[in-house]
Amino acid sequence: MTPPRIRILAVDDHAILREGVAALIQSQPDLELVAEAATGADAIVQHLAHNPDVTLIDLGLPDMSGIDVITAIRQRDPRSRFVVLTTFRGDVQALRALKAGAAGYLLKSMLRKDLLETIRTVHRGGKHIPADVSLEIATHVSDDALSDREIEVLRWVAEGSSNKLVARQLGISEETVKNHMRGILSKLGANDRTHAVTIAIRRGYLDLR
Repeated sequence: MTPPRIRILAVDDHAILREGVAALIQSQPDLELVAEAATGADAIVQHLAHNPDVTLIDLGLPDMSGIDVITAIRQRDPRSRFVVLTTFRGDVQALRALKAGAAGYLLKSMLRKDLLETIRTVHRGGKHIPADVSLEIATHVSDDALSDREIEVLRWVAEGSSNKLVARQLGISEETVKNHMRGILSKLGANDRTHAVTIAIRRGYLDLR
């Protein structure tokens, strides 16, 4: 008797990537793509409608974070399984995704080589995290994380705002902004504002796409 196929939902706002994923899945007799979604809201709807075994999900969806989608779905169905598909190697995004309940974390550059076995591993109840992402997490495990306010300050700085403009936008004093920047530089081991932004993007604190 043939075992049932693994039913998959693919969530990504780029149609070309979804087409590539579909082609890979359709070439496998034990896998089946049951639905696709291009937004977080539609992903939640499609998951409820199809109850897939494994959901493949991008983190940078146009309407909401993929992490928020995972959280919302797992609140309703804690047994649901997710594989994150992303361009981010950073430890911050990876750790957030894993804490939200993702069992797999796969860089989009690895899809052709690793996607199919990652789906099967996660469906069996296992986990898959690329070695370099695991190393990033381990490297920064003892670091002090940026606070939400520090990330907010750094996001304005990344857009070219001066301390005075950041203070005005956030409704705080310029001295408070300077204090936040000193904390940010210390936590990230950065030399200056530009260096801090670069590190924050690499690690996944900021997504400026």
